[in-house]
Amino acid sequence: MFNKILIANRGEIACRVMESARKMGVKTVAVYSDADAHAKHVAMADMAVHIGGPAPADSYLRGDVIIQAALDSGAQAIHPGYGFLSENPDFVDAVEAAGLVFIGPSADAIRKMGLKDAAKALMEEAKVPVVPGYHGKNQDPEHLSGAADAIGYPVLIKAVAGGGGKGMRLVEKPSEFMDALKSAQGEAQTAFGNPDVLIEKYIQQPRHIELQVFGDGEKAVHLFERDCSLQRRHQKVIEEAPAPGMTPEMRAAMGAAAVRAAEAINYKGAGTIEFIVDGSDGLRTDGFWFMEMNTRLQVEHPVSEAITGVDLVEWQLRVASGEGLPKSQDELTITGHAFEARIYAEDVPKGFLPATGTLSHLDFPDSARIDSGVRAGDTISPWYDPMIAKLIVHAPTRSIALKQLETALRHTDVAGTVTNVSFLSLLSAQEDFVKGDVDTGLIARHIEDLSVAPVACSKARSVAAVTALGLMPAPDRAPAPSLVLWTPLTHAVSLVHHEEQIDARVTVNGTGEYLVDLGEVQHTVRFGEGAWWVDQTKVQARTARHGDDLTVFWGNGYRFHVVDPLEREDEAAAGGNLIAAPMPGLVKAVFAKAGQTVAQGDRLAILEAMKMEHSLLAARDGVVAEVLASEGQQVEEGAALIRLEDEDEAAA
Repeated sequence: MFNKILIANRGEIACRVMESARKMGVKTVAVYSDADAHAKHVAMADMAVHIGGPAPADSYLRGDVIIQAALDSGAQAIHPGYGFLSENPDFVDAVEAAGLVFIGPSADAIRKMGLKDAAKALMEEAKVPVVPGYHGKNQDPEHLSGAADAIGYPVLIKAVAGGGGKGMRLVEKPSEFMDALKSAQGEAQTAFGNPDVLIEKYIQQPRHIELQVFGDGEKAVHLFERDCSLQRRHQKVIEEAPAPGMTPEMRAAMGAAAVRAAEAINYKGAGTIEFIVDGSDGLRTDGFWFMEMNTRLQVEHPVSEAITGVDLVEWQLRVASGEGLPKSQDELTITGHAFEARIYAEDVPKGFLPATGTLSHLDFPDSARIDSGVRAGDTISPWYDPMIAKLIVHAPTRSIALKQLETALRHTDVAGTVTNVSFLSLLSAQEDFVKGDVDTGLIARHIEDLSVAPVACSKARSVAAVTALGLMPAPDRAPAPSLVLWTPLTHAVSLVHHEEQIDARVTVNGTGEYLVDLGEVQHTVRFGEGAWWVDQTKVQARTARHGDDLTVFWGNGYRFHVVDPLEREDEAAAGGNLIAAPMPGLVKAVFAKAGQTVAQGDRLAILEAMKMEHSLLAARDGVVAEVLASEGQQVEEGAALIRLEDEDEAAA
């Protein structure tokens, strides 16, 4: 076994690897960028090495610097985590050339599975079913269009070097093909430096079921399946294991195919074989096809760990250090059911825009496993994926595990940034999902109900008003009765919630009890016995305040802004005239020109942030007055990019 390893990654996965290494008595070395100098993974490691600037290209993608850090620190091996250099075969070659061990598959195995078209040809040879499609090298648009016609619409255009939904477009009819192809190739070039695509038949009611595999370079086993069908724009949201509706026959067929795939490339370490499954008529042994192989540990690996009792990171270290497979196939069994929900800093009602911010409050329930790379006080920066945590639950049955998931999400308290926690809790209770009737289109079909912004009821508003005045303690502060005794009888406070101003009058009824008048309704509020009480009923509210930002956690997280009496609204605000950056990022393209007439919804610019491209659209019909940003410019959140003429000015 190794004495010391370097983790060539950051955030949640770096912390996850360190936890298993620590249990095994293996020392760890962290690497960090300027943006991560005070990050959790740096604090956890036995040693940490600075490797460059905040941009991944200046730090976490600098393989030569990372290898030198490993050599200088005395590490014997490098664990790549996922993302960054984890599936870069040239990095694997360089690691091994330096006399170090790469904790993962060989460069040859990564290369064979790295391009989707070549991988599918290889899988056909291994008798693994593949989706009908065109995987050839001819990238002429007319040729690709002809291939799509031959396959039959609808089709998927997919980047051959793709992942995470980038470079992927669904095309419903021939007339849409050329525009979709151009868009997919452009995104693929940006994301992967390779514009080549393949064309596949689109499965009408697809399910995404993947098999966790593990190999020792010769033999492989599978650790059963995960259902990852709950996706938004090809990004996984909630994963579960085992898959609902799975039959023994289907599991055996998919497991055997996954093992054949791994053994065909002499796979070593943890990997995932992803299948697209036709869910239109139950799960059938002739209704699944190979999509791709991820030659690394997956984000969702904890659900497989939960149902098998296996520590996959421990297995990675053991096999990389020279041991054989820790268990044979017949020694692996399924116990219970597990779910994982990915908690992100993102604004769901605004189209899941990635968000930034300092986590002023962070509290998770003890009932769930939490894999996280951040702590209270840490900042979600624009440089990396905005994941806050992964929440994992495990129970004897699917229905119990699902209730545990919903409950745990409703007791996940995050303040300082917008999150998708409300979206996840609504999704975990969504009727079709509860029944196990899942496919990759479920979220899109119900997005209007799932993405609604949580609006605080009058009781939650009353708790917010009392907390804002500081008249009584929040749950994390000791009572201060003397403060109550000396305060005036009635207090006024104004809050803003979803752009609505709430004016409340709070009257002292006695020590620790208040009457909150919201105009149309009144509530009595007090804090006692470690809990909030509204109208003599104990409620599950928790509160957190940082500056003028206040959050009431109660089922959902309700955010409020406490209005300073000296604040005045800027009546001269630009309103709908300004197109501003919704987050910090890089201006990738500007399409608007001064004097140009635009219609509501026209794309005026593209902002690149957190590894995604975001189109900035005109909020109304109008005329462009000024273009305030240029292509290649780095901008902060709220920066004005384009200004439209005032409507009166345009009319004149």
